[in-house]
Amino acid sequence: MKFDDLDTKMRCYEQSIDQHVLSDMYLVARLDGRSFSRLTKEICDFEAPFDERFRDMMVNTVKTLMDCGFRVVYGFTESDEISLLFHVDEDTFGRKVRKFNSILAGTASAAFSLQLGQVAALDCRLVPLPNLERVQDYFLWRQEDAHRNALNAHCYWMLRKEGMGVKEATEMLEGKSVSFKNELLFSRGINFDKLPSWQKRGIGVYWADVEKVGYNPITKQEVKATRKTLSVNYELPLGEEYAKYVVSFLKDA
Repeated sequence: MKFDDLDTKMRCYEQSIDQHVLSDMYLVARLDGRSFSRLTKEICDFEAPFDERFRDMMVNTVKTLMDCGFRVVYGFTESDEISLLFHVDEDTFGRKVRKFNSILAGTASAAFSLQLGQVAALDCRLVPLPNLERVQDYFLWRQEDAHRNALNAHCYWMLRKEGMGVKEATEMLEGKSVSFKNELLFSRGINFDKLPSWQKRGIGVYWADVEKVGYNPITKQEVKATRKTLSVNYELPLGEEYAKYVVSFLKDA
């Protein structure tokens, strides 16, 4: 069989389950660490429940993803997950799902592994959203997840550090209300509301215009230029203010 005929025949199989995100949909990608609980608590010596070294690795991974060839206008990270909001006109690879998933997961895994000094993997899924309201809902949902994760983590690791085993600490917190967990921490001298915002609300990464001063060797004068650079917000707003904050990056893009 001639190569061209074989190539045409086999590409039908290769492309048989390809999907494309519709052009009129807003697009978010969510990445999650694979077995990161074991990685951070058993294999690596990270502090529980939160470690600034791990936080910084995740932020740097977001920055790498936002500058890897896709038009990402906003990045968000909490715990071991990352969410990326794409420019409304992003059409790289014709919005082919497998291209986005494989490149983003591969890039994130490589970026994080290089910082960690050993192999780590993140997976990726695309989330098509029909309108700005759902974009806002998505990021409010992930921020609320950050809040719940932080509260549970602080309670769990407080009990573990007091000597409770895994099963005992888990059972003590299972099914308990938010107020119960807040009171539990407060009874040990921990005011959850006073803990760092980045632990409870997640971290935002965005493009910002920054004025830089350079030197023109021809005119021998200083020149000013505006360039886009990645900035990090460790003090994200809450609720409706946060929803507006996120979509502002789509409007300014």
